[in-house]
Amino acid sequence: MVMKWASAVAEGLDLFTALDLCADRVLQGLENDTPPNLVVVFVSTAYGPSAGQVPGALATRFRRSLVFGCSAGGLIGAGQEVEGQPAVALTVAHLPDVGITPFRVTAKTSPTPDDPPDAWARLVGVTPEMRPGFLILMDPFSPPGEQFPAGLDFAFPAAPKAGGLASGGRRPGAHHLFLGNQSYQDGAIGLSLTGDIAMDTVVAQGCRPIGEPKRITACQDNLLLALEGKPPLTYLREVYAGLPARDQGLVATNLFLGIAMDPLVSQDKLDAGSFLIRNLLGADMEQDTIAVGEHLREGQVVQFHVRDALSSAEDLHRQLLSYTDKGTHQTAAGALLFQCNGRGMHLYGRPNHDSDTFRNVVGSVPLGGFFCSGEFGQVAGTTYLHGYTSSFAIFRRRP
Repeated sequence: MVMKWASAVAEGLDLFTALDLCADRVLQGLENDTPPNLVVVFVSTAYGPSAGQVPGALATRFRRSLVFGCSAGGLIGAGQEVEGQPAVALTVAHLPDVGITPFRVTAKTSPTPDDPPDAWARLVGVTPEMRPGFLILMDPFSPPGEQFPAGLDFAFPAAPKAGGLASGGRRPGAHHLFLGNQSYQDGAIGLSLTGDIAMDTVVAQGCRPIGEPKRITACQDNLLLALEGKPPLTYLREVYAGLPARDQGLVATNLFLGIAMDPLVSQDKLDAGSFLIRNLLGADMEQDTIAVGEHLREGQVVQFHVRDALSSAEDLHRQLLSYTDKGTHQTAAGALLFQCNGRGMHLYGRPNHDSDTFRNVVGSVPLGGFFCSGEFGQVAGTTYLHGYTSSFAIFRRRP
């Protein structure tokens, strides 16, 4: 038996009509003779409370499938991005010889940072020896928050992980998380995939570096105090003076700090993919310090970065090319994209940019996903919650 994926999207219709239309399309894509055992569904938050009925509605069409998904402000189906209007996206998979283990996490059930790795294994229903890959969806207004992917890294350091935060709602309880035949409005849900399946991840943070990599010589928690003995704002002013006008404008509006995640890489070997990108939270002009959205350590190598549509497009293309250079994309059967809701039309001024780039570089792989209010993706083997990022999970048979 062969792994097979199909994806579809339907927009501008009532919820249940759109679900039926998508179901017809994906079943046709599977050629009707390979029933799916996984249904990944994303529905627009514009459908409101009726979104809670999605698992029940899908059960009538996919009786032997596990439903997994959430509500979102924008959707991706069949490589098409739909933003700002009611729509449904279905991505289904026929996964022979693959174990699919669902799990749910709340503030009450989440292990604490002091618990051993076994506590996390019991929660998700698999062990590291099973070589799982994880998909994670989470409500942005409730626990467990970033503690959850950090716990998975602790218990499953070698496992690939990807996912995102539900989007489109403006208050607690406005989002829906779909797992099996249930719809939840808080916490997190996930899947572990084991057996004859490999999950590749690609993370594009959309920035490019300016200035030079510098080592932190003084910091306090998230306060950057000195870069190689020089106050950070003083150094930044020097960098700014040498930039072209376009980049000077980006420093004023879209400036970030990249933190090199591999301490063994020499500074002259670092590139855009070597850094974890974090927001700058503020600056103290009198003290000549910068507050960063990440805990800092002395000795870390950092570099300032800027972001705009061109930088984001170049980084996405570069990260996908780096993935295809490994050659595993040639057997890819399906993919999911967890894309920041600050990308898409908002950033590029046209639809389908990231999906088109994926198809042009990786190939015509069935692609679904949604626009997130935060994206889970791995940098140097550690899972982080990102912003303005596209995080891909690409699936193939295990070699």
